[in-house]
Amino acid sequence: MPIIHTDISLEKYKQLRIIFMGTPDFAVASLAALVKAGCNIVGVVTAPDKPGGRGMQLQQSAVKKYAVENNLTILQPEKLKNPEFIDALRSLKADLQIVVAFRMLPEVVWNMPPMGSVNLHGSLLPNYRGAAPINWAVINGEKETGVTTFKLKQEIDTGNILLQESFPINEEDNVGIVHDTMKDVGAALLLKTVKGLADGSIEERPQAQVSGGTHLTGNDDRHTGLKHAPKIFTETCQIDFNKTTEEVYNLIRGLSPYPAAFTFLKGKKLKIFKSEKLKKASEHIAGNFETDGKTFLQFACADGYIRITDLQLEGKKRMLTEDFLRGYRFE
Repeated sequence: MPIIHTDISLEKYKQLRIIFMGTPDFAVASLAALVKAGCNIVGVVTAPDKPGGRGMQLQQSAVKKYAVENNLTILQPEKLKNPEFIDALRSLKADLQIVVAFRMLPEVVWNMPPMGSVNLHGSLLPNYRGAAPINWAVINGEKETGVTTFKLKQEIDTGNILLQESFPINEEDNVGIVHDTMKDVGAALLLKTVKGLADGSIEERPQAQVSGGTHLTGNDDRHTGLKHAPKIFTETCQIDFNKTTEEVYNLIRGLSPYPAAFTFLKGKKLKIFKSEKLKKASEHIAGNFETDGKTFLQFACADGYIRITDLQLEGKKRMLTEDFLRGYRFE
């Protein structure tokens, strides 16, 4: 049973003692929504300060900055199994833990509160389990994505579903736009989840029941047909122009603005942030480019061209293609 510290003057969800765990800006929206709603945030767990920027000064995470501004108790463990951290966490006597864009938790941590730990994930689970669900939804050309709140368990992203909310991905949306939409949709869903858990109105659903009857068998796609979202590596970002214009176009917007899809121009890395599809018979070998040196730069794909409109050449700043061509000389 949850340890709810009662106060008849408060709504049920405000009586819960909550620990929030998160690091980047994406998580700040959720923490802010909980704080503004009057939730009792008894502690915030975030990444340790790390050197960065000019002069390699110590940089605080976005979540820590918000926690400091709002006078919240902060824990920044190097290791989540550290006995001192475990003792500090236990001393906060949380009823519930909320996890948004944070590290993988050991069982001693996620299983500590009486009500367990709730994670906000950036996809409609069980699809797109993994580290980069927003990127892969766009890369794969999905027309819809969403957010899921679920109870943490040992296997990553497999716990019981609590609530889900979907929203459309437009043809021109890049991952940055989807990310910003998702953090607000997710924050609202997370608050709704906390309220539902507090008043007992949410019924947990195993993920096997949320996948249209598909029986989940670990992470084996051959048995589940599920789409996964592994971490993005450098090789993921290199464009293969042997693919269709649609596939290349989706890869570019699925990695924009960060880490950015890339190819090479005269031996230098060329990051591409925005493009257009030209569906016409290509007269060149896939990967070859053509330009008038003034207004356009395009690369041949399997079934047409990808025309680049926003780019950054190695050693240069990001700019529109027209501006780039004014200062670049082709042999």
